Amino acid sequence: MTEKDIFQNKNYLRDQQYKDSSNLDARANLHRLYSTSPLEWHRWVFAQLDLQPGMTVLECGCGPGWLWRNNLDQIPENCQITLSDFSDGMVAEAAAALADTGHDFRFQTVNIEAIPFADDSFDIVVANHMLYHVPNLAAGLAEVRRVLKENGRFYTATNGADHMRELKELALQFAPESTQFEWPQLTFRLENGRSLLSPPFAHIDLLPYEDSLEVTEVEPLMAYIQSMTLLQVIGRAEETASPERTEGTVAILNQLRAYLTQEIAKNGSFHITKNSGLFTAY
Repeated sequence: MTEKDIFQNKNYLRDQQYKDSSNLDARANLHRLYSTSPLEWHRWVFAQLDLQPGMTVLECGCGPGWLWRNNLDQIPENCQITLSDFSDGMVAEAAAALADTGHDFRFQTVNIEAIPFADDSFDIVVANHMLYHVPNLAAGLAEVRRVLKENGRFYTATNGADHMRELKELALQFAPESTQFEWPQLTFRLENGRSLLSPPFAHIDLLPYEDSLEVTEVEPLMAYIQSMTLLQVIGRAEETASPERTEGTVAILNQLRAYLTQEIAKNGSFHITKNSGLFTAY
């Protein structure tokens, strides 16, 4: 596998990167701890949905169900909410976390390129930071449009080119043999999302999420970096090469930890740019 297809390789994403929520949680933890926004991400996204009593909702790429777990007190009555993901492990985690909540949650393993529901089934479809993982995006968007009701709305979050820029620079600087790799652009991002959504949807709005990170501890930052897809691919290649290269990977991670410790001590925090937003399409 190369850096060019790591974000869309279904086997890798399902069986390794998103087999369970451990990698995702390492990244989300950094945002939870050090975000400068007054409103947490999932609370902010939920507020944009304008969910009304009795609505039917489908989330594609639900992960461990954080959008709903963080907003249980905000869900209106009589909503039917189907949480789907192409990872069985993620669906199982979401189902376990949301059992016995008093809301009508349903769970199913689903590939967004072939959604197994009838036409005009949902008032709202949500895809939170996942469209860039879809190999056949046109097919996925056509399926979303098909299962939406006539006046339904599609909410999809993604990142821009500058998102977490400082960590990308660190990863490429400190990763073993990183000069062989080029950081791949997301196929669906803030800069091109409108044009990609426009074939199936007539109206598209973009709302930016104003935020950044001021990180004051090294270990949550190291956990984030080590969970990153590109570094995992590079590290796995290193580990299968030879014991000497494995030792080299450990040495470089130690150098990175020392560098970040020094930067935080000198500046009081390590600043990280964020560039995220939510498209609404209808």
